[in-house]
Amino acid sequence: MAPLPTQEEMRTALEQRQGKALQEKLEGATVAVCGLGGLGSNVAISLARAGVGHLILIDFDQVDITNLHRQQYKATQLGRYKTDALAENLREIAPYVRLTTHTEKITEENYAQLLSPAEVICEAFDDAGAKAMLVNGVLENFPEKYLVAASGMAGLGPANEIRTRKITKRFYLCGDGVSDVADGMGLVSSRVMLCAAHEAHAVLRILAGQHDI
Repeated sequence: MAPLPTQEEMRTALEQRQGKALQEKLEGATVAVCGLGGLGSNVAISLARAGVGHLILIDFDQVDITNLHRQQYKATQLGRYKTDALAENLREIAPYVRLTTHTEKITEENYAQLLSPAEVICEAFDDAGAKAMLVNGVLENFPEKYLVAASGMAGLGPANEIRTRKITKRFYLCGDGVSDVADGMGLVSSRVMLCAAHEAHAVLRILAGQHDI
């Protein structure tokens, strides 16, 4: 088994790929990922690989066998809380990432406390009501924060229909905007990952100071 690279070696490797100035911005950032399913687990892994310094991971659910086809968990992790399982996987990928986990459901009563440390908030729920609650709450109560959310990624529709739109100055929406799990075959790994990549890339551009789409 190869020895674990040091934190300085990891940082140097990222600086060689992404530049020192950008890497310092990413390393100093805090991003909250709300929901750790097909979207959130993939978003978190992309951000950890990029060198984002602090991830807040929030989910109340456990890993189920039906999750394995599109979510970043292993068959050996069935039954574990997603916060614990994803934290374990992230530390294998990016051993020096700082992780804060909350194994609880985000509600109108607790979202402000859970999300207050984050500069950027990623909405990654699969429930329409939860999506609306979080988006409305963040837009109304955290006008200084950036919000990246998703809508529409189901089925086998064309990949190029997944896109990122800038809705307001600090609110970005990723997806095709129309597809729904009830319309046909449901969620497909590759298309969910496409939408997650859009969310993660939007976050990285925001942290880099590039606020156009």
